Amino acid sequence: MAAKTKPWLVICVFLLAANCIQQFVHGKSQVPCLFIFGDSLSDSGNNNNLPTLGRANFRPYGIDFPKGPTGRFTNGRTAIDFISEFLGFKEPIPSYANTSGSNILKGVNYASGGAGIRRESGKIGGANIDLEVQLRNHKVIYSMIAKKLGGSEKAQQYLSECLYYVNIGNNDYIYNYFYFPIYLTRLFYTPQQYANSLIVRLSQYIKELVDELGARKVVLVGLVDIGCTPDAMSMHRTNGSCVEEMNNAASIFNEELRSLVDQFNNNSSTDSKFIYLRSLDKSIFLGFPVANASCCPTLCFPNKTPCQNRTEYVFWDGLHSTEAANRIIAERSYNNIMHLL
Repeated sequence: MAAKTKPWLVICVFLLAANCIQQFVHGKSQVPCLFIFGDSLSDSGNNNNLPTLGRANFRPYGIDFPKGPTGRFTNGRTAIDFISEFLGFKEPIPSYANTSGSNILKGVNYASGGAGIRRESGKIGGANIDLEVQLRNHKVIYSMIAKKLGGSEKAQQYLSECLYYVNIGNNDYIYNYFYFPIYLTRLFYTPQQYANSLIVRLSQYIKELVDELGARKVVLVGLVDIGCTPDAMSMHRTNGSCVEEMNNAASIFNEELRSLVDQFNNNSSTDSKFIYLRSLDKSIFLGFPVANASCCPTLCFPNKTPCQNRTEYVFWDGLHSTEAANRIIAERSYNNIMHLL
């Protein structure tokens, strides 16, 4: 899966970046607030004080982040960090665990490492904040915003202009469906049945976000190519090849998620708009010399020594992408988000 860098692709990436930079709004953000729901791909510190092994508030995590280790599961910025920058936010959206006061009017990051759509997903390593609880936390913030702005009607008017970013579901496969025999889920569901069950549950949460809490601009992000992570290839001993069974299951979920976005856009009783985004997939690998190994050892324990040439790697650790890969994901995402806005 390792690939040589292709000059034409690198040029395209730089042109895309330049295009994004030209579209930035200086001074004022393009949306008043950004609310983030998800897992470790977006977590910015919500797991730091939880009783769990799923934490990243130590070096070498954050080695390239201006503030050092914060709880982000990468060496620097996450994809949503970059997206928020591209949208014009001067500071990263604060985590729910660290937000207060007027900061909530700019948005909140509820994402939690290990979290899934299903409550039990990812909890093999300890506590996490699953999507249902993330939505519950958002209701707390909603009530605070309503109080600040003078009522629920004014809060909904304000929040209707905000962006809602939902990137979750990977752990429902990595640390649930494919974590057999610790989890027995695959004994009861085919991949298609499992994807359908996740989509039904996810759609209920999204409807609640729209119908009760005023969301009108919603981004739904597909799963990564979970079979191409160093962790998956190591566990299945594929000698550097992707685990296609895992990728195929993720593809089924992504197709169902695309269909859900179409259903929401076609049938919504509100003026809400939805968009589907791709996540980390094999198309990004072509731009990196190293795509089948991690920069930090697969289990990136405190004070491990990572690779020096971090911009050449897709993966930071066994599951999470590097800042370099996250930037490309964000650039691609931002151009699509602009159609939503």
